[in-house]
Amino acid sequence: MAGSAAFGSTGRLPRDGNAVTLDTLNTLGHEEAVAALLRCCGSITWAEQMAGSRPFSGFEALLARADELWGELSRTDCLEAFAAHPKIGDVHQLKEKFASTADWSSGEQSGVNHADEQVLERLALGNQRYEQTFGYRFIVCATGKSAAEMVALLEARLGHAPGDEWAVACDEQAKIMKLRLEKLVAPPTSSDAK
Repeated sequence: MAGSAAFGSTGRLPRDGNAVTLDTLNTLGHEEAVAALLRCCGSITWAEQMAGSRPFSGFEALLARADELWGELSRTDCLEAFAAHPKIGDVHQLKEKFASTADWSSGEQSGVNHADEQVLERLALGNQRYEQTFGYRFIVCATGKSAAEMVALLEARLGHAPGDEWAVACDEQAKIMKLRLEKLVAPPTSSDAK
């Protein structure tokens, strides 16, 4: 991986947002590992338990443990993870409040970059209605979705029963978590296997 020499042997996270190797994640200090993992899922309980589950034998083991722990979290922990996301389409909030994940969130929400004003207004109103209806932020794995697709999903999900929507929101958070773990941990290269 390009740039890995700058941090691979130090057990420290790179400051430039590059991914780390699994070995680096496995050898980080506890607090540094928690901070890195919080970029993938905003639940402190989840990040603490993930950091405490190291070392991971491989990326699949990392994903499996992440999934297992996500499924065991309390509602409060899940709500903490939801609150760690900027509202879909809220570029100002993305830049100011969520600086630690802004680069990832911006890419994930790139579908709103070229949306027209009407779609952005529907997103804003939909987000407000969603929070009033369910009591938490609208969570969607936005990667690869246009603003219009996200609006359609949001508006459709407003018709869900509360328990059904909770299950959908938790599933969407799990998808985001997995994608972010893939951004955090670089896949091994053929030279790593030697």
